[in-house]
Amino acid sequence: MEVMVNGRTRVVPEGWRDEQLLWVLREAWGLVGAKFGCGLGQCGACTVLLDGAPQRSCLLPVAAVQGRTVTTVEGLNDGERLHPLQQAWLDEAVPQCGYCQSGHLLAAAALLRQTPQPSETQIKTALAGHLCRCGSQTRMCRAIQRATRSS
Repeated sequence: MEVMVNGRTRVVPEGWRDEQLLWVLREAWGLVGAKFGCGLGQCGACTVLLDGAPQRSCLLPVAAVQGRTVTTVEGLNDGERLHPLQQAWLDEAVPQCGYCQSGHLLAAAALLRQTPQPSETQIKTALAGHLCRCGSQTRMCRAIQRATRSS
């Protein structure tokens, strides 16, 4: 079984084929950007992009992504160059604890792919299913708006 992850074909090890995508990403392939949060798909910490759309990897069997394209936060940048969202995240000092940040970044990337100049309401809607207990939502919104000006 093969999966395209961050532009690279990866083979799912035999013993991992019945696991959720989150665990294969983290434990089999060492891609630890997606985090285990609630395990119920409600917090967004485990979000990845599946064919460009945000998906909760804690709920997604790895078998369901065979032949599809997965992007994790590790694949958001372009080589050594940060994605405009990643740079804006730094410029706006968004992260505090950082646990939820990869899910927020990927949801924002999907939003900007569909809506290059989103309104504040569209940004809030795109991030609504993602929890941040540190209260960084206002800075996230500013960072997304900043990224639209720099891309």
